[in-house]
Amino acid sequence: MTIHLPQGPYTPRATPLDLAPGAAAAPCSRTVFSAAHVVADPYADISPDDPAAVDWESTLAFRRHLWAHGLGVAEAMDTAQRGMGLGWPGAAELIRRSAAEAKSVGGRIACGVGTDQLPEGGTPTLAEVTAAYEEQLALAEENGVQPILMASRALARAARGPEDYLATYAHLLRQASEPVILHWLGPMFDPALEGYWGSAGLDTATDTFLKVIAEHPDKVDGIKISLLEAAREIDVRRRLPGGVRCYTGDDFNYPELIAGDERGFSHALLGIFDPLGPLAAHAVRVLDTGDVDGFRALLDPTVGLSRHLFRPPTRFYKTGVVFLAWLAGHQDHFTMVGGLQSARSLPHLAKAYELADRLGLFPDPGLAEHRMRALLAVHGGGR
Repeated sequence: MTIHLPQGPYTPRATPLDLAPGAAAAPCSRTVFSAAHVVADPYADISPDDPAAVDWESTLAFRRHLWAHGLGVAEAMDTAQRGMGLGWPGAAELIRRSAAEAKSVGGRIACGVGTDQLPEGGTPTLAEVTAAYEEQLALAEENGVQPILMASRALARAARGPEDYLATYAHLLRQASEPVILHWLGPMFDPALEGYWGSAGLDTATDTFLKVIAEHPDKVDGIKISLLEAAREIDVRRRLPGGVRCYTGDDFNYPELIAGDERGFSHALLGIFDPLGPLAAHAVRVLDTGDVDGFRALLDPTVGLSRHLFRPPTRFYKTGVVFLAWLAGHQDHFTMVGGLQSARSLPHLAKAYELADRLGLFPDPGLAEHRMRALLAVHGGGR
């Protein structure tokens, strides 16, 4: 039956992809994390300026869904609306709860460590930035999760040049009890991170980033690069010390980066693997067999959806991610912490529905269609 979307009539597919988890093993040729979203409590009587109200059971259920398909969970990252609705108290609780859940099901987990307990305004001192990082690093280690040292808005304001980044990260890496993942998030994801690593020039910033790693290779498990530049990621990947992994955060070019070339490949830590979780895990298990063409045949068609969700303003990709989780039946509502469900237009969301449905991503296509029709009706349209 045709559904009339803003972009035109569309006939939904009748059957989904068959990607039930069963006893899905974790991929073995690549380490794959999905950065996971949080589910808001739609009945909480709060304003957008209040601390986030999280539906903890639905939030943890979604993580169990990802683990059931063999994926790792990258927790309390920007996909979970860190700095865009979820403050440090909520993120700390999320880390505690997800760490306990991971232990109960044997799931792999890594968690974002940053400085977002510091005030947004003003310029903090480097000592204050370091202390904030230390507090969050301690929480991650206390809960037995791998830390991901996230790019810090506060450090971007406090640092006077590359030397301040080198000193701050050196101090933190010396303190870390286990190897961490370093996270470089580009300004397209967070404009406050413009000029990170002490330079607006990416070549100079890259050199500083690599110097941090070269001076402490035993404390760096890997790096996550989210710059949406495949060529730069490949260049950085080839310059890493032996044993340091590259986790792609490139939601535009992930199939080619994960597949790799004769000189190496990227692992994955991706926000797009939130809606693509089951398909992504299946594709990487195909890659485990050495079938690169089969892997690309599965993942290449998903790039159109990803580029749509992550189109500028890229930082609002979370809205599309949560929207697809609602359509897929992973939550009962399309409400987000901070009211971020309003950050994308109805035409944008309708196109996301069409692209995801064409891929067979919805376990129950009829439910997804029903919910899409309901959203259209709320906006005064839909047939």
